[in-house]
Amino acid sequence: MSDSMKIGHLYPIRTAPLQLEKAARGQQGKTPSSTEFRDLLESQVLKFSHHAEMRMEQRGIKLQPESLNQIMRAVDDAASKGAKDSLIVFKDIAMIVNVPTRTVVTAMDGKQMQSNVFTQIDSAIILS
Repeated sequence: MSDSMKIGHLYPIRTAPLQLEKAARGQQGKTPSSTEFRDLLESQVLKFSHHAEMRMEQRGIKLQPESLNQIMRAVDDAASKGAKDSLIVFKDIAMIVNVPTRTVVTAMDGKQMQSNVFTQIDSAIILS
């Protein structure tokens, strides 16, 4: 099996689950409830909508784990600046990401990107 991520899998960013658990503990040293832990985990992952999964499959777009890490860092940066919907261009792939939910809404490759007008975005991030 290759190293590429299967579309639809959640991919944690920079933090191993054990580290997430430590970060989620309150000041009293209590272990968080499963709901708190799930919320913390979901705030650290990049999700793909069903539409985005279909488009990526149709267009043969595959992302390696290193690429996902770069994209997730870009989403973090967008969130820190208050972005809501961002266009992220990575190599020859463009993605529209809903930043608050960390969800890729749609994705396209270089061919589709050239003839499109991107609307309803409030930010753009160009990664190299």
